[in-house]
Amino acid sequence: MLQRLQVRNYVLIDSLETSFPEGLVIITGQTGAGKSILMGALSLCLGARADASMIGPDGDSCVVEAEFEAGEDSILKEKLQADDLPWQDGHLVIRRVVHSSGRSRSFLNDEPVSLSRLQEVSSHLVDVHAQHQTLLLQDPSFRMKLLDHFAGNKALLEACSDAWSQWQKARKELADAESRLRTLEADRDYTQARYERLESARLTEGELASLEQQQQQLAHAEEIKEVLEGARALMETEDGTPLSSLLKEAVRKLEKGARYLPQLQPLSERLESSRLEIEDISAEVEQASEKIEVSPAALQAVEDRMSLIYDLMKRYDVNSEAELIAVRDTLERALMDSTSLAEDMEALRKREKLCADGYARAASALHSAREKACKPFSGSVLESLRFLELENCRFETRVVAAPSSASGTDTVEFLFSAGSGEPVDVAKGASGGELSRIMLSLKAMMAKYTSMPTMVFDEIDTGVSGSAADKMGSMICSMGKDMQVFAITHLPQVAAKGDAHYLVSREGGRTGISRITGEERVMEISRMLSGSRITEAAIENARVLISEAT
Repeated sequence: MLQRLQVRNYVLIDSLETSFPEGLVIITGQTGAGKSILMGALSLCLGARADASMIGPDGDSCVVEAEFEAGEDSILKEKLQADDLPWQDGHLVIRRVVHSSGRSRSFLNDEPVSLSRLQEVSSHLVDVHAQHQTLLLQDPSFRMKLLDHFAGNKALLEACSDAWSQWQKARKELADAESRLRTLEADRDYTQARYERLESARLTEGELASLEQQQQQLAHAEEIKEVLEGARALMETEDGTPLSSLLKEAVRKLEKGARYLPQLQPLSERLESSRLEIEDISAEVEQASEKIEVSPAALQAVEDRMSLIYDLMKRYDVNSEAELIAVRDTLERALMDSTSLAEDMEALRKREKLCADGYARAASALHSAREKACKPFSGSVLESLRFLELENCRFETRVVAAPSSASGTDTVEFLFSAGSGEPVDVAKGASGGELSRIMLSLKAMMAKYTSMPTMVFDEIDTGVSGSAADKMGSMICSMGKDMQVFAITHLPQVAAKGDAHYLVSREGGRTGISRITGEERVMEISRMLSGSRITEAAIENARVLISEAT
């Protein structure tokens, strides 16, 4: 239930704070006093659209705060705890702040929450029936919601919604697979050709660097061979005697002299080491020279291979053999995917068919439950309408086929006739006063089956007067025995039945609200009965209305 409402700098409300009791709470006030402004503030707090025009003249922001007692609403508790929002034993404080930029911020027990989360929480706390909300009768989802609540179709609805989700998921997977397979098949010949071109190249990582080195050697083979042979020739004397032979003779002479001059021995060893090194160098130079191949054919083969690799790199817009290999592997996987996907399609089709059949069964069960509920639902509404003095009216509920959705394959129609005529769509066949009574009957039923803790009626009695208004007051009063009900009304017959009465007034251009009791309440109901000139008869009539209500 709504325990407290605080409003600051909202339109014509400077500062307002009031608390509310359980039961039927009546709110009245003269036309223009600001009842709609008060309702707007409450709606803002519950998640209505915000803009800068809501901010009053006394600052650059407005604040609306509402305090609720949610009791043991297990569904709401689970939702809040799942989002790590404070539950506080069902004590909830919702605050909405609107800034001059038009942007707003929302808080739940001082924790910031998104607007969508605020609206979801609010939907479990308050149902607001605003003026002109009879348009809801044209809303298929509203009609369906009423019938499903009446029929107790929660489990069937959840099963249908789950089946719908699974079916849509299976349909999407199948459609995506079919689309991908079409693309793969359309590109298969092109992909195959590109793959075969890369595969036939027999690429290896690092090959290009090796080829470039070979190309340099083959392109300069004659020059390299000439250099090597020249170097080797310099290691011989003019008569062809190897330099190492001369050094060997020099080593023998030094060794001979070392017998008499010991310090020559190290020189002999050093010279011998140099001789051996020169012999090795000469042999390696000779081997290198022999390996150098002057072959235009070999050079052409290397350059052709390099040209192939460079051409492939340009064609596939890559910079290395490693990237070419990666492209080849990707093309190979695409070809394999095409084959694998074609094999998987049958399994996907079977799964989609199973999910479609599952949804059809769930939707059929829901349809049957709705069909079964139509007659008792219509009977319950008729009972309320006849209580509200529409004795000769007819009200029918029909379930008709609709496009498949998460809520099944149905839509619901409400048909109404005030007399003996054939029932037609309720929005077309009912007058303003009749629509008000139909909406009250439906809202009363909704309150009963949804366990809504608080319901607000903003002039639902528009177009109704006399004894019918008295009956509407009785019905609203009856609802107030099981829940908190706010009734903003112009009818004294309704106002007299309240457990608490609040008066909205405007002083100095600012809107305020106060609870009235005793003589103040008698005078307010008298004003509602007789207008601006309150007569003794109106006062006496007001006393009678209040006493009869109690």
